[in-house]
Amino acid sequence: MKRLTKEQILLLHSALIAQSGGSAEIRDDGLLESAINAPFQTFDGQELYPSLLEKATRLGYGLIKNHPFVDGNKRIGTHAMLVFLAINHIEIQYEDSDMIQLILGIAAGTYDEQYLLLWLQEHIL
Repeated sequence: MKRLTKEQILLLHSALIAQSGGSAEIRDDGLLESAINAPFQTFDGQELYPSLLEKATRLGYGLIKNHPFVDGNKRIGTHAMLVFLAINHIEIQYEDSDMIQLILGIAAGTYDEQYLLLWLQEHIL
């Protein structure tokens, strides 16, 4: 399994901001670290998020909901989740409008982490 480092996520975030606008500043470094590391947590020797889909879900959801950046949290949460899946050879298929609705729903609190996981499971190629 391949992981995204903090440096890689910061580079992805900077590229997104350069492309679509906003501030590249970090609002809370602790919340950023938490979102990046949470997918790989263990308890009593057991992974809390054992599957790649669960890890991707936790990464995307954490970046969106922790709001670690001044701008672009939904964008980086979505992008990091998709890049993590891609580098681990998992492809999902979706319409852009469906993804936008999903991510906006997560940010608004309409959809929870479990909903995101189920959505990803339904969209695997």
